[in-house]
Parts: sequence; C-alpha cells; structure tokens
Amino acid sequence: MKVKEGMKKVYRSRISVLLGGLILAVLIPAAIPMVKHSITPGLVTIGGVFLFIMFLLSGIRYIIYDQKIYIKVWMFSCGSIEISDIIGGSIFSYIISPVREQEFIQELKSLNPNIVINVPDKKGLWRIQDWDI
Repeated sequence: MKVKEGMKKVYRSRISVLLGGLILAVLIPAAIPMVKHSITPGLVTIGGVFLFIMFLLSGIRYIIYDQKIYIKVWMFSCGSIEISDIIGGSIFSYIISPVREQEFIQELKSLNPNIVINVPDKKGLWRIQDWDI
C-alpha cells in the first residue's frame, strides 16, 4: 500500500542478538562478584541498566510520513531523512534495520523510484523472528 499524503506508516526496528550478547558480556562479569558477595544493590543496578538498554532498543521506530522518514526512540525524535534525498543505497549517516525490511524498501521505492537498494532477504539462522544476527 502506498503512503498517501497525510498518511503515516510505522516500522519498528529489529534488535540484534549480537548487540544483546555484547551488552550481557559486559554486564555479567560485573555481576559475578556481586552475586558471590551478595551485593544486592549492585545486582539491582546492573539489572536496571540491562532492562533500560533493552527498553530503549525496543522503542526504536521508523515513521514514513510526508515524504520523510522520521526516526524515533519512544516519544523522542532522533532525526529525519527526506526520501527525495535518498538516491543510492546510502541513507547518509543513519543505519536503520526495520522489521519487514522488504516492505519498507518497497515503500521507499514507491515514494522515490530513483532509490537503488539491494538488500538480501535474510532467512533462517541469520534472522530469528524479529531478532537479527
């Protein structure tokens, strides 16, 4: 479905399994001595940091509206991109990873036919539900 003037389409972001693993690889070694010595406030802090990071990552949205892509984390705007400015496979300095990637690409191409994007549709082990490896 093509986005009409005044209509918006929202895509949420995939979450990388490797990023989640990296965050855990940093937090778990810090948590081990706290478990060993029963330091509850430290464990609560580390757990809170992990949950906060995952909360932020799960709130990333890409909104196609009014010939722009708006990037938001929960209610906060993190920038926008004019769809007419996208020509090659580059979206300037933004790295985006929407769920329903192929649908997102087709939506962009319908709004700007000059966009040249060739992203393979990863399946199987490389993409587990909405988690990306």
